[in-house]
Amino acid sequence: MKTIAITGASGFVGTNLNKFFSSLGYKILPISREILNDQNKLEELINSSNIIINLAGANIINRWSESYKKLLYSSRIDTTSKIVNAIKNSTNKPDLLISTSAVGIYDNKQTYNEDGNKNTDFLANLCKDWENEANKAKEFGVKVSIFRFGIVLGKHGGALQKMITPFKMGVGGVIGSGKQTFSFIHIYDLLNAFRFVIDNLHEDIFNLTAPVPTTNKGLTLALGKTLKRPTILPVPEFVLNIIFSEGAKVLTDGQSVIPQKLEDLGFEFKFKTIEETIEDLC
Repeated sequence: MKTIAITGASGFVGTNLNKFFSSLGYKILPISREILNDQNKLEELINSSNIIINLAGANIINRWSESYKKLLYSSRIDTTSKIVNAIKNSTNKPDLLISTSAVGIYDNKQTYNEDGNKNTDFLANLCKDWENEANKAKEFGVKVSIFRFGIVLGKHGGALQKMITPFKMGVGGVIGSGKQTFSFIHIYDLLNAFRFVIDNLHEDIFNLTAPVPTTNKGLTLALGKTLKRPTILPVPEFVLNIIFSEGAKVLTDGQSVIPQKLEDLGFEFKFKTIEETIEDLC
């Protein structure tokens, strides 16, 4: 039986990964905050794990005060650093570390694969530092894969649960102009991408997004059509700026991203478009 240790195991993606890999016969070891803060316990857990999945990080959709920016940074980089140090000191190295990042690392000028142009704002620099910290595990003979997430859509949690209520009530609409790109992935495809990379011990940077990115307007129309509700009440961008300050960029300034490396390796997505995704989930 192979063992997978997961930081952020209680979150939306972590909970789904736990259920998914448990059903496949894997043993799942959640890396709690208590374990992260105890070097001996963390090294003991790493010693007994074949795969490490690093999902930890404070919620990115929030008001970005200076103190919250520090939390966004420390919850990602400091956690990853503790994992890498534990790998360094462990006698039984894991086969693979999968550390998450985000498509916010790219600029929004065109559609990109994994080699796309990087942005220079706070979120992009956060992603770069996060990835660089995870890649240090390579120095100790461990394979590292970076998963750059788009918006993960699934039932019973995550982004869709937060956005669907106003649409069900018939008061949903586009955010700002609605023209901003929306790169997403169905939770089914995300889970199977994890399995694909783990089964084959692939080491690379992977965009975890559906092959056909959409726009905020495309998402809005898909939700309205599937739920049979009007979508005529837009959310003005200035309102989001008041609520989230700089953090509003996550909602108003999207990236257009494709998963070229996964597809080149032969991974097949079940849900390629936003229409297929929303119809299945709603």
